[in-house]
Amino acid sequence: MLYKIAITKIPNVGAVTAKLLISYCGSVEGVFHTSKKALLKIPGIGEQIADSIIHQNVLHQAENELSFLERYQIDALFYLDDHYPQRLKHYNDSPTMLYYKGKAALNSERIIAIVGTRKPTLHGIAICEELIAGMQPYGVLIISGLAYGIDITAHRKCLEMDIPTLGVMGSGLGRIYPPAHRQTAEK
Repeated sequence: MLYKIAITKIPNVGAVTAKLLISYCGSVEGVFHTSKKALLKIPGIGEQIADSIIHQNVLHQAENELSFLERYQIDALFYLDDHYPQRLKHYNDSPTMLYYKGKAALNSERIIAIVGTRKPTLHGIAICEELIAGMQPYGVLIISGLAYGIDITAHRKCLEMDIPTLGVMGSGLGRIYPPAHRQTAEK
């Protein structure tokens, strides 16, 4: 897991480049044990990225993140893991790593994303709640972003009706944003 996290920390290496490195080096650990000369032969890998890998300054960051994950019981899924969302595996630029907490059923048969305005009307809130209630018999997983407005309305209605819901947070592992939604996120 240390190396899986570390590859996500290499400066200027996104999902596409990380997957390219892994395919050329044979494994995620292999990326960190490949010589600089061999790394430079990989398309798109220049001096700067090769130096970041060779000097392994990202391993210390990964150790800190791994400790954080353990302390707060956060699970991590690497794109090669069996439980990584199958729908995302089809995309070359899908996230290399996903972090989650709770009972995430990321490979549910039926998944619906609900995203909307941060400042909905009362009518918009009512429609969102009606849509959620109508989905209860179909065994769906509702995904939204924990944001103000329609997003939090969807999550709260799901919790009220015992419908599985997943909050996608763009704010990183250490911060629930907005803080006003912490209680909903914990539920």
